[in-house]
Amino acid sequence: QVQLVESGGGLVQPGGSLRLSCAASGSIFSVNGMAWYRQAPGEQRELVAGITSGGSTDYADSVKGRFSISRDNAKNTVYLQMNSLKPEDTAVYYCNARIVAVTTKPLTYTYWGQGTQVTVSS
Repeated sequence: QVQLVESGGGLVQPGGSLRLSCAASGSIFSVNGMAWYRQAPGEQRELVAGITSGGSTDYADSVKGRFSISRDNAKNTVYLQMNSLKPEDTAVYYCNARIVAVTTKPLTYTYWGQGTQVTVSS
């Protein structure tokens, strides 16, 4: 069984910062791409940032220059550093990872975390 557990969400004032973490655990053989998505009320889920196993990154235009994604491969953990937060960043943030589990290798499956709320408000 593979799980993704997120942490670090909360309430922050505009211009503030938050750091999200997402740890993958369970019978993991390998972790490939990892990413953060977000979903605001009444909106579709959108990709915020992604990172490959080799460290290449990609960002949504709306967060470029403000957010930074990184990962610790030894800990199977991905991070999202969010700076200069705006009210429009308010959403539930979901972690996503492409994982090969020990019991299903060589097949790769996509796993999702449970989501963490980020609210940017004064």
